[in-house]
Amino acid sequence: MNVAERHRFILSLLTDRNRASVAELARSAKASEMTIRRDLEVLESRGALRRVHGGAVSALLSGVEPPYAVRAMVGGESKAKLAKVVVELLNDGETVALDTGTTAVAIAQAMAGRRLTVTPLSLHATYPLTENEGIRLLLPGGQVRPGELAFYGETALRTFEDLRYDTFILGCCGLDAANGATAYSLDDVHVKRVAARSARRTIVAATAEKLGRVALGRICSVEQISLVVTDAPQGAPAIEELRAAGVDIIHV
Repeated sequence: MNVAERHRFILSLLTDRNRASVAELARSAKASEMTIRRDLEVLESRGALRRVHGGAVSALLSGVEPPYAVRAMVGGESKAKLAKVVVELLNDGETVALDTGTTAVAIAQAMAGRRLTVTPLSLHATYPLTENEGIRLLLPGGQVRPGELAFYGETALRTFEDLRYDTFILGCCGLDAANGATAYSLDDVHVKRVAARSARRTIVAATAEKLGRVALGRICSVEQISLVVTDAPQGAPAIEELRAAGVDIIHV
């Protein structure tokens, strides 16, 4: 395994079992114990785990959003596939509000070569957009949340109250038929909610683990969602419930 693969392996194992020893991780990853200790040090610095004597335990709580740096290490291929399909749904010339999160960054990268006016809700998504000549970039302003680099506060809210968009691309923390789209950070929720109201349509880009999950803050109901793009398998209970609620779904 390379470094990224080992980090993903360690996080996956700790998610399943909560605790693992250095010796166990070294055997499973076919790496030296010294290498594993360095990996644990890096992952601890990112808030993904806590080192204990002889090993590590997970620091990720089920009711708390994992740190951005941790989320950015996993699911890259799935996010890229979602991003490609989402961008293909946009017409050149559209005005687009683009949500926060790692999936949104993949979508921003997939916008290369397109002619769009884009307002990203985070600085993470801003960077790849600046490299695309066809993108007219419009920043919302406001305060910036550490780590997530998401815009929030009155200035950001006023942007979406004053402007109107063709499409809002929402990358929520949770989505189910009963509660709609939800997110962990209440500061983010307020901005996402106003962004959804400012757009003619809302497209949700959700990796499989987001479906059926409910986070603390409600962004919008399923009635406000125009389309869901997901890599979740057809026939999954959460998918069937969304379909029964009248939500259109594209599988990638």
